[in-house]
Amino acid sequence: MTRLIAFWLGHRSELAALLGQHVLLVAGSTFVSVALGVPLGILAARRPRLAAPLMAITSIVQTIPSLAMFGFLLPVPLVGGVGARAALVVLILYGLLPIVRTTIAGLRGIDPAIREAGVAMGMTARELLRQVELPLALPSIVAGVRVAAVVGVGSATIAAAIGAGGLGEYIYRGLSMVDTTVILAGAVPAAALALVVDGSLLWLERQLSARRRSRSRLMAVTMAAVIAAVVLLSSGAAARRVGGAIVVGSKNFTEQLVLGELLAQTIERETSLAVDRRLNLGGTLICDRALMTGDIDVYVEYTGTALTAVFHQPIVTDASAVFDTVRTLYAKTGRTLLPPLGFNNTFAILVRGADARSRGLRTIEDAARESPRWRAGFGYEFVERPDGYPGLSKIYGLRFPDAPHVMDLTLSYRALASGQVDLIAGDATAGLIKGLDLVQLEDNRHYFPPYDAAAVARAETLLRYPQILTALERLSGRVSAADMRAMNYAADVEHRDVAAIARQFLASLR
Repeated sequence: MTRLIAFWLGHRSELAALLGQHVLLVAGSTFVSVALGVPLGILAARRPRLAAPLMAITSIVQTIPSLAMFGFLLPVPLVGGVGARAALVVLILYGLLPIVRTTIAGLRGIDPAIREAGVAMGMTARELLRQVELPLALPSIVAGVRVAAVVGVGSATIAAAIGAGGLGEYIYRGLSMVDTTVILAGAVPAAALALVVDGSLLWLERQLSARRRSRSRLMAVTMAAVIAAVVLLSSGAAARRVGGAIVVGSKNFTEQLVLGELLAQTIERETSLAVDRRLNLGGTLICDRALMTGDIDVYVEYTGTALTAVFHQPIVTDASAVFDTVRTLYAKTGRTLLPPLGFNNTFAILVRGADARSRGLRTIEDAARESPRWRAGFGYEFVERPDGYPGLSKIYGLRFPDAPHVMDLTLSYRALASGQVDLIAGDATAGLIKGLDLVQLEDNRHYFPPYDAAAVARAETLLRYPQILTALERLSGRVSAADMRAMNYAADVEHRDVAAIARQFLASLR
């Protein structure tokens, strides 16, 4: 607890900014969901034929996993892309179901005699809705808003995977660094925010009957203010983008965070351009699409990953041939692959050091003999990629008794060290290999293609700002595998700040 408080105090400005982003995402999406969901609920309550298909559509949307929804929206014009815009759309869609459902339930639960009395008094349908039906249904509607808002608080943490900001930034950063303090730094405020939102709306629900009119005005003013703030936030982001900020992206594991900082700090040091960091964006698919759509300008990719996962080409083991092929394919899509940074981060098949020493394990072929008695754990991408587990098991004859456990790549190192699994596929430059006494087995059948790390950028950006190319080329060939392992070790094991690690390395190059 002391470390957590110290972290909050040391990062109080950043924490306040992330909390503000989280609140804006949740408040903006919830109020827009109310603005859309209540009229839809009224329409469905008055026209029962519309209720079934409307509820079916909103229910289907609710069943789609959040991260999958973010991935679907990335390439969609206007509503997609990296950042708060796509996150708001997803959160609005998730908020519709409880609000529509409770609006319908509230209106249908009104005693018919009350409606008849209103009609007998000469009320029009609109007057009846405004003065009788909505006030009576309001407690039910607010209950739906409570559910939507609390769900929004949780879902907004996942939005950090596409660069939307919020408290999820700390959670993803902590998972990448295997640092529970950083994870809790985001999780605890998110949980507290959910409790505050739920308690506030519960209080509002109880006060509605006494101060219905004044609170209705307050809600309208608040809705307008929040929507205006979201619009200003979006326009401010757009202004920064138009104003020349170069957006550097990265995937969501430690090495990528370090590399993202290396690119960002190099551009800042060597040019006069402002840099906007969009780190922790998720896997290869999200970063590649973000680069294609212009949501980011540059990030570090691995040549073998680009060959197989991005361009779906057959596996090639010659490093020069892979680089030339990938560079040509990127050029055809308006992107430029810069010279390699200097290290090959191939997949590393890892076992515990104690097992390797006691059983004489040196190669993946040696591990294949033990596989019928072992449990395997792999990252999400490795299980599906053409250069991943399916081909590896066929080449080496791996025969695990059960299907491999699929887990977050960073967590798989801890799972191996603690004995939960016996073999994993990690990164050859991971700092946790040394930190947890793991051993990399030799790929003696040369299954894996080369994975030379290299920056890939939008050609349009490099043409507009040629100084970026000059700056980044100064990193080419200057980041060795030993350098990368040392930086990853500093982040994952020593829990040092990623920005400080990159700054120290760049200083050593001068």
